[in-house]
Amino acid sequence: MRLAWRFLLPLGLVLALLAWATSPLLGDLIGRWLRKDVELRSQLVFYSVQDAVIRLAKEDPLGLRLDTLFERITRDERLLAVGLCAPDGRLLNHTPNWPLALGCPPVPPPLAPSAAPPAPRYDIEYLGDDNLLIASFSLAEEGRDLGRLLILHDLSFIERRSADLERYLMIFLGLLGVLVAALTAVVARLTLKGWVRQVRQSLASAGSGAIPDPASDPEIAALVREARDALRELELPRGLADAIRVDWTPESLRHLLRSELPEAQVIVVSNREPYIHVRGEDGRIHVQHPASGLVTALEPVLRACGGTWIAHGSGDADADMVDRRDHVRVPPEAPSYELRRVWLSEVEQEGYYYGLANEGLWPLCHIVFVRPTFRAEDWYQYVAVNRKFAEAVVAEAQSPDPVILVQDYHFALLPRLVRERLPAATIITFWHIPWPNPEVFGICPWREEILRGLLGSTILGFHTQFHCLNFLDSVDRFLECRIDREHSTATTGGQVTLVKPYPISIAWPPTALAGQPSVAECRAQVRAAHGLAPDALLAVGVERFDYTKGIADRFRAIETLLERHPEWLGRLTLLQIAAPSRSSLASYRHTQEEAKAMAEAINRRFARDDWRPILLVPRHHEPAEVFTLFRAADLCLVSSLHDGMNLVAKEFVAARDDEDGVLVLSAFAGVSRELLEALIVNPYDSRAMAEAIHRGLRLPPEQRRERMRLMRSLVSEHNVYFWAARMLLTASRLRKRARIQTRIEEVARPFGLGWRREVGR
Repeated sequence: MRLAWRFLLPLGLVLALLAWATSPLLGDLIGRWLRKDVELRSQLVFYSVQDAVIRLAKEDPLGLRLDTLFERITRDERLLAVGLCAPDGRLLNHTPNWPLALGCPPVPPPLAPSAAPPAPRYDIEYLGDDNLLIASFSLAEEGRDLGRLLILHDLSFIERRSADLERYLMIFLGLLGVLVAALTAVVARLTLKGWVRQVRQSLASAGSGAIPDPASDPEIAALVREARDALRELELPRGLADAIRVDWTPESLRHLLRSELPEAQVIVVSNREPYIHVRGEDGRIHVQHPASGLVTALEPVLRACGGTWIAHGSGDADADMVDRRDHVRVPPEAPSYELRRVWLSEVEQEGYYYGLANEGLWPLCHIVFVRPTFRAEDWYQYVAVNRKFAEAVVAEAQSPDPVILVQDYHFALLPRLVRERLPAATIITFWHIPWPNPEVFGICPWREEILRGLLGSTILGFHTQFHCLNFLDSVDRFLECRIDREHSTATTGGQVTLVKPYPISIAWPPTALAGQPSVAECRAQVRAAHGLAPDALLAVGVERFDYTKGIADRFRAIETLLERHPEWLGRLTLLQIAAPSRSSLASYRHTQEEAKAMAEAINRRFARDDWRPILLVPRHHEPAEVFTLFRAADLCLVSSLHDGMNLVAKEFVAARDDEDGVLVLSAFAGVSRELLEALIVNPYDSRAMAEAIHRGLRLPPEQRRERMRLMRSLVSEHNVYFWAARMLLTASRLRKRARIQTRIEEVARPFGLGWRREVGR
């Protein structure tokens, strides 16, 4: 101990003196580093918003949308103000906190001509005793000067931060001196008394084939603990990346895959295929786009990142269009990924799809008072088809660790089946419909098998946090499983599954919007096609014929509206588009017959001259036709009785680039958690829904536009590429954690150290 104190006091004094002598230098170095960091932040902000500023500068001469964009940018606490200068040096737009005395800085001299296209030019200037930094970035498009974007930072925090850091560094280095001296003494003591003995024990154990006791090697145990802490740092949020909005596009999604998941193969599995080949009455083969929210959401993702989509080949001409391996390149107009078709017999289709999936799981999860039907023979076909698709996934996998996106309730067993064959695969399962509470889910005779199948996933996604909690409660009720509610994970059999909400969305801008006529032209075209007066008010509903969509409830609301507010007689028409679906099931046939009978009864009661309150069109419409209807409508009705998301609402919002129109939305659709500016209703209450329609039709134009503007902002920001990026970023983080844990296991194994896999966190 005397030897330790001889080292302790001198070393502590040396470090304290070192801290005192170097603190001014460190303070200056920290100040420079913080200034450089602010400059880099300015560049990052500019590159994040450059395209949006250029677009808005051309499309928005009044600068209203630019002002909104600038206000979003200045939410960063250190970013003081943002402005836009014209090429002639005039300050065009700026945020309210822009200093009044500060104009545009002098235009920088032009650069020497170069053969390569110039990168965006920027200049940095410090003002006000270096307390302000103004970054000036040139804006140009196709060689034309559009002005400069000015980003003003408040640097007053640097002086305070430098002083604080100097003080903390002095304290830290002083304490570090004491700590290092103490540790030196402890290590010296251990070295003298225990190191030689432990080395001899390790050598003796190695020679005899025995495994050393982990407690006898505290240094290795400490190393493993430190590695575990380093792994958890992967979960820390990227503050700057989260603070600045990223415009998610196909290109940014491709960049994400290249940077975060290089070499990863993407495989999508769903029952419904994105393109169906059907033979028309003329004998020619046509391509049909199915009316499916799942396809609407996923197809743009596959276009962006490529890969393989595995689906049931349901078209009567599908087999004529595939190659020897049952593949066809799609989309037909610009192929960018492979569609692998899986063939099912009528018996398989009847049991797996119409039976267990749509007569059992669909009504079970939607809780809309249709009794679920469970038959043992349907379950056998469901298991067999899940195995068939699992074989297709394994056959398509080009590496042991592909990224597999399993879609929906048709494939609850698939994650576990694939995990058994491809243990290193990253399996992201997304459940597109609601998940019921444990009491309701307990009705299913094969509840444990379904839960175990889904827990083969690396990530299990739902639309809402409520559905995630219902799933974890079901697992907790029916399986022996460790639930971590803080991190939202379920662990069974050594497999950790992360259960998180990922609200699905649509592509932005939607493909169907391209080439659309103006809103005025759409209004005239739709009204002429359906025999409506040019000034008639139009409400639209677009669904599949499904008892969960509340079509009959929507008709009752129109009936109640006309009873309570007869001023709408002859003025308002509901145009209901409903594509026939699952017509072989009695409940779906009844839904279609009920809707048709109710529409006819209401029309008989209220029709006058050539006006009818409800027009029911029971046929499939292509996406472009649907968007034309949305653009022509004054109001859109979404009255789902229970729905996971319902993308029709987001499609209506996306179609209204005129920022007009009213959305009446069911509270029981998942999208109601996002589109809060819609008129939210209880679809079971026809009177309340009628009053919401009445209110929506009477909303002043400025209120309609304000609501639509806010909803469009959310849908554009949280688009389908954002949805996919969130899941893929989580998958990337978990893959990195798994690789690090594998390396640590290899290091720790010779020392007998256990290691718990917690990749789901």
